[in-house]
Amino acid sequence: MTDDARAKRTQTLATAAKAKSQAKTAAAEKAIRTLVKRGEPITFQAVQREAHVSHAFLYNHPDLRGRIERLRAQARPVPAPTPPDDEQSTLILALTGQITRLKKQHREEVQALRDALEQAHGENLDLRRELTHRGGDVPVPRARTIGPC
Repeated sequence: MTDDARAKRTQTLATAAKAKSQAKTAAAEKAIRTLVKRGEPITFQAVQREAHVSHAFLYNHPDLRGRIERLRAQARPVPAPTPPDDEQSTLILALTGQITRLKKQHREEVQALRDALEQAHGENLDLRRELTHRGGDVPVPRARTIGPC
């Protein structure tokens, strides 16, 4: 092969590679515009799928890469600030204390009700005994057990 033929082939390959690269660049830019119009998130993967180009192509072209990174950053929502750990700890401690107080109050109320029930049973027994002592006929009640609350 002569030097002339080799140079011509090299020139033809370089021209073809340049045309292919320009076509892929145009396809990637068109894909970005299409994704923006549709309101879809701009990511390297989305542009790659839409333009039918490789990730490497997008990453190796600084203009495309910068544009995609800029659009991707714009589309990301700003996360809500999380409260500092001190605030969370304070909230947890406050709620835990409140729950503890409510449980204690509940236990005290249940105990007071049980005491009142016990006293009522005692008074009922005294009244039955007095009625029997006076000569009245007292029906024997069926035993009923009240279960725990």
